[in-house]
Amino acid sequence: MQTKPENDTELRIKINRETARLPWAELQRHFAQGTVVYVSEELDLVDVAVRVSHDDKDSIARWMSESKVARVSDLQAQAWSESGALLWTCVVSPFVLVQPEKSRLH
Repeated sequence: MQTKPENDTELRIKINRETARLPWAELQRHFAQGTVVYVSEELDLVDVAVRVSHDDKDSIARWMSESKVARVSDLQAQAWSESGALLWTCVVSPFVLVQPEKSRLH
Protein backbone atom coordinates (compact mmCIF):
# COMPACT_ATOMS: atom_id res chain seq x y z
CA MET A 1 0.00 0.00 0.00
CA GLN A 2 1.40 3.35 -1.03
CA THR A 3 1.59 6.23 1.45
CA LYS A 4 -0.42 9.34 0.64
CA PRO A 5 1.76 12.44 0.14
CA GLU A 6 0.24 14.24 3.13
CA ASN A 7 1.07 11.24 5.37
CA ASP A 8 4.62 10.60 4.14
CA THR A 9 6.37 11.88 7.27
CA GLU A 10 9.74 10.24 6.55
CA LEU A 11 10.01 11.79 3.09
CA ARG A 12 8.83 15.17 4.42
CA ILE A 13 11.59 15.10 7.09
CA LYS A 14 14.23 14.04 4.51
CA ILE A 15 13.26 16.84 2.09
CA ASN A 16 13.11 19.40 4.89
CA ARG A 17 16.67 18.48 5.96
CA GLU A 18 17.90 18.79 2.38
CA THR A 19 16.29 22.19 1.76
CA ALA A 20 18.78 25.05 1.66
CA ARG A 21 19.12 28.67 0.65
CA LEU A 22 21.34 28.96 -2.40
CA PRO A 23 22.40 31.90 -4.53
CA TRP A 24 20.87 31.91 -8.00
CA ALA A 25 24.41 31.84 -9.46
CA GLU A 26 24.79 28.25 -8.17
CA LEU A 27 21.55 27.21 -9.86
CA GLN A 28 22.17 28.65 -13.33
CA ARG A 29 23.70 25.41 -14.67
CA HIS A 30 20.49 23.57 -13.75
CA PHE A 31 18.42 26.37 -15.29
CA ALA A 32 20.37 25.94 -18.54
CA GLN A 33 19.40 22.24 -18.46
CA GLY A 34 15.71 23.19 -18.05
CA THR A 35 15.29 21.47 -14.69
CA VAL A 36 14.65 24.43 -12.36
CA VAL A 37 11.02 24.79 -11.25
CA TYR A 38 9.59 27.89 -9.59
CA VAL A 39 7.33 27.39 -6.57
CA SER A 40 5.16 30.34 -5.51
CA GLU A 41 5.66 31.84 -2.08
CA GLU A 42 1.99 30.96 -1.44
CA LEU A 43 2.86 27.26 -1.34
CA ASP A 44 4.89 25.21 1.12
CA LEU A 45 8.08 24.19 -0.69
CA VAL A 46 8.42 20.92 1.22
CA ASP A 47 4.79 19.98 0.50
CA VAL A 48 5.29 20.64 -3.22
CA ALA A 49 8.49 18.55 -3.20
CA VAL A 50 6.69 15.65 -1.48
CA ARG A 51 3.86 15.79 -4.01
CA VAL A 52 6.29 15.94 -6.96
CA SER A 53 8.16 12.92 -5.60
CA HIS A 54 4.81 11.08 -5.28
CA ASP A 55 3.93 12.15 -8.85
CA ASP A 56 0.71 13.79 -7.59
CA LYS A 57 -0.41 14.88 -11.05
CA ASP A 58 -3.68 16.46 -9.86
CA SER A 59 -2.05 18.84 -7.37
CA ILE A 60 0.79 19.69 -9.76
CA ALA A 61 -1.59 20.36 -12.67
CA ARG A 62 -3.77 22.59 -10.46
CA TRP A 63 -0.76 24.59 -9.25
CA MET A 64 0.53 24.93 -12.81
CA SER A 65 -2.85 26.19 -14.02
CA GLU A 66 -2.77 28.76 -11.19
CA SER A 67 0.84 29.74 -12.15
CA LYS A 68 2.01 28.70 -8.67
CA VAL A 69 4.39 26.07 -10.08
CA ALA A 70 6.21 26.55 -13.40
CA ARG A 71 9.57 26.18 -15.07
CA VAL A 72 11.68 29.23 -14.28
CA SER A 73 11.32 31.77 -17.07
CA ASP A 74 14.18 33.66 -18.70
CA LEU A 75 12.84 36.87 -17.10
CA GLN A 76 12.85 35.35 -13.61
CA ALA A 77 16.36 33.99 -14.16
CA GLN A 78 17.61 37.37 -15.37
CA ALA A 79 16.04 39.23 -12.43
CA TRP A 80 17.45 36.76 -9.91
CA SER A 81 20.86 36.95 -11.55
CA GLU A 82 20.88 40.76 -11.49
CA SER A 83 19.72 40.94 -7.87
CA GLY A 84 22.01 38.17 -6.59
CA ALA A 85 18.91 36.43 -5.23
CA LEU A 86 19.05 33.76 -2.54
CA LEU A 87 16.39 31.10 -3.09
CA TRP A 88 15.06 28.27 -0.98
CA THR A 89 16.00 25.15 -2.91
CA CYS A 90 15.34 21.45 -2.79
CA VAL A 91 16.05 18.68 -5.25
CA VAL A 92 13.45 16.16 -6.39
CA SER A 93 15.38 14.48 -9.16
CA PRO A 94 15.47 15.43 -11.97
CA PHE A 95 14.05 18.77 -10.83
CA VAL A 96 15.44 21.54 -8.65
CA LEU A 97 12.55 23.32 -6.94
CA VAL A 98 13.20 26.95 -6.03
CA GLN A 99 11.19 29.44 -4.03
CA PRO A 100 11.92 33.09 -3.32
CA GLU A 101 11.99 33.94 0.36
CA LYS A 102 8.52 34.65 1.69
CA SER A 103 7.82 38.33 2.25
CA ARG A 104 7.83 39.18 5.90
CA LEU A 105 4.79 40.95 7.23
CA HIS A 106 5.60 43.80 9.59
